[in-house]
Amino acid sequence: MDHSTLNFNKMKKTYHLLTFLFCIVVLSACEKNAVQKLPEGSPGAQIKFFNFAPNSPSVNFFANTDKISGTLTASGIVSTTGVNYGSVFPASNYASLKAGSYAFKGQIPESATVDANLAITNLQSSIDVGKFYSLYTCGIYNSTAKTTDAFIVEDVLPTADTSAAYVRLVNSVSNSNTFSLVLKNLIGIEGIIATGVAYKSGSTFVKVPEGIYDLYARYSPSTTNVITRTGVSFLKGRVYTISARGDMTVTSTTATNRPFFDNTQNR
Repeated sequence: MDHSTLNFNKMKKTYHLLTFLFCIVVLSACEKNAVQKLPEGSPGAQIKFFNFAPNSPSVNFFANTDKISGTLTASGIVSTTGVNYGSVFPASNYASLKAGSYAFKGQIPESATVDANLAITNLQSSIDVGKFYSLYTCGIYNSTAKTTDAFIVEDVLPTADTSAAYVRLVNSVSNSNTFSLVLKNLIGIEGIIATGVAYKSGSTFVKVPEGIYDLYARYSPSTTNVITRTGVSFLKGRVYTISARGDMTVTSTTATNRPFFDNTQNR
């Protein structure tokens, strides 16, 4: 056997050893921050998580002791930074859970320099087979008690329809009155999509033509806009939730915790 063959075999052994050690390191890192795989069983439910409590810290969402929320970093390891205020997990589609009763919680990530692993919100709720849900943190974050509120709504998605979009309103603003949601199209025609939507509740999905709309929240029967968002596109075949979030006492037009309309696609 010549020297080139010997060198090649030696390089192969070194490569395999390094690969093995690398895998151990990666798996160890992933294990520490992994999103836990929930028990398999009967067909499950689908759920989305919204961190919409004004002034709240970033949180990870748990169902019982299993971490549900978690995004991958560029290196493929689950991020420990959590879901920031104003963000949704998953960003598209839903997370799957086995149907049953859960103690849901929003917990400050273990990487936080203050209050690591502290649960700031807790909610006991049951979810059913084949149904869709959205869980919201809500209520202005109490920085002294280090708590906030939460609620869950069922997402009764309409039958698939490629001829139009569907839109609903969810109200997560704790210091609001009941909202009406008004859409105005590009030629100035207004339509009321929902009325009387109280805090911690949502309206039904309503069929609307595909198009670009300005959105308004109003306290019925007033015609004054208390939340405005312009230039929102609704595509046919899609289903959207408009979520009102923020603090109604904030008058700044740029503050993070100002009254705001979030637009999340359900399907």
